Amino acid sequence: MSERCGLVAIVGRANVGKSTLLNAILGQKLSITSRKPQTTRYQILGVHTAADTQFVFVDTPGWQRSPRNQLNRLMNRQVNQALRDVDCIVMLCDARGWTADDELVSRMVAQTGLPALLVLNKHDMLKRKAQLLPEIERLAASETHFAEFLPLCARTGNGVERLLEALGARMPERPHMFPSDQITDRSERFLAGEIVREKTMRYLGDELPYRTSVVIDDFTDEERLTRIIATVWVERDSQKPIVIGKSGELMKKIASDARRDLEQLLGRKVFLTVWVKTKRGWTDSTEALQAIGLGD
Repeated sequence: MSERCGLVAIVGRANVGKSTLLNAILGQKLSITSRKPQTTRYQILGVHTAADTQFVFVDTPGWQRSPRNQLNRLMNRQVNQALRDVDCIVMLCDARGWTADDELVSRMVAQTGLPALLVLNKHDMLKRKAQLLPEIERLAASETHFAEFLPLCARTGNGVERLLEALGARMPERPHMFPSDQITDRSERFLAGEIVREKTMRYLGDELPYRTSVVIDDFTDEERLTRIIATVWVERDSQKPIVIGKSGELMKKIASDARRDLEQLLGRKVFLTVWVKTKRGWTDSTEALQAIGLGD
């Protein structure tokens, strides 16, 4: 039996469920999720192996229509890079409505000439289920560069197997790139930073999360536990009290939730320390962006 292996880009506008889909495919949390846009800032490589077929997924950041700083421009560059390097593309849209941002991403997909599938996510949230088929028919008539149109619920995993079947038929014959039990190329240190950042985004307001980032200062495996020191960056001193919260209560919640997820991910006890520091202008600083793994 010959092996099949292909790279698949998961693309779509911000906050449409790309990271949730990747986690559903892998069967565990790898890419961070939040109801706020811009949660994903990195290309996360997730690996799913089923018998003779290996899928290597790239979870891209949501496309930034009006990139305001170097961080946003780097995120858009990652999307463009992913679309050049893959064998197949999965574009997610919200089944409840097609937007101008969806149209922009769809045009980018069309320009690649690569095999592409359009996934209508969140169809379970439609007010009337009868709306789904007309929406699929409308998109099939206008977005003719997609080979298939698949309804799916990333939150529950409903429809994931059908998506994998459709992708499997389009994977090239090629030796597997990773061992069958490996699910990512990212280090535990990197994933630790992403988990702390996810909790920061979940607890903060609508605007401040996009002015924060997380660096891992220390990641040390000891005999019975892992010690992690993380720093949350903010851009202004006035933002530090917001992240810390009254009497440090908000930071305690962020650290506690992050530690719980880290222990589940790593399979061992974690001692987590989280600091908050001001890093002025980090979203437009090449040096700072390189420090968190973005940029050349």
